[in-house]
Amino acid sequence: MAITLPHDAMAQTFSATMANNLPDVPNFNVCPTVQVGAVSSDAGTRHYRAMRWGFIPHWYGKANGGPLLINARAETIADKPAFRAACRARRCIIPASGFYEWTRLEDGTKLPWYIQRADTAPLAFAAIWQDWGDLGATAAIVTTKANTAMGEIHHRIPVILEPDQFAMWLGEEGKGAATLMHATAEETLTFHRVDTAVNSNRASGPELIDPLDV
Repeated sequence: MAITLPHDAMAQTFSATMANNLPDVPNFNVCPTVQVGAVSSDAGTRHYRAMRWGFIPHWYGKANGGPLLINARAETIADKPAFRAACRARRCIIPASGFYEWTRLEDGTKLPWYIQRADTAPLAFAAIWQDWGDLGATAAIVTTKANTAMGEIHHRIPVILEPDQFAMWLGEEGKGAATLMHATAEETLTFHRVDTAVNSNRASGPELIDPLDV
């Protein structure tokens, strides 16, 4: 994903108190296991703070003690032992400017796309979190089956929340979060091909999201 907007703007957007441990921005190639900004709610008070992208269940003996859990499937999140407690009690929102997805060709070649909101507003990914040892809060983004337009690129898509859904997802408006775990409307997102340079976790810079002439 790409996170380019200032943290103070994100804290204001989500009416959250900003922590002092947030990672540097902009970052045009956010990779798993790095810190991202996330919004959580504690008794109705929202906090914008750093979380590690890569959820670690409480029973892992070490950070790499099992599979790297960067995503949680909406269809099974309430039943999976790794996620079910967090789904009930520790939901958060990860804001981003956009995200990457890859189309895999028959020969194994991966073609990257950059996806963002058509109205250029920040994306608000539904996510869950879990504290783990010295790493602090760790998070996974909730995904669901892609809508028709996005399905041309990939069969899964992050659950993207609208502003009027933030409070319910964060647990501030009682039950009903399960009803939010679906693909966004077709017209919400726009996407374009980008250079394969983004396939490397060492790549950086704003040119990663530039449209590629194809």
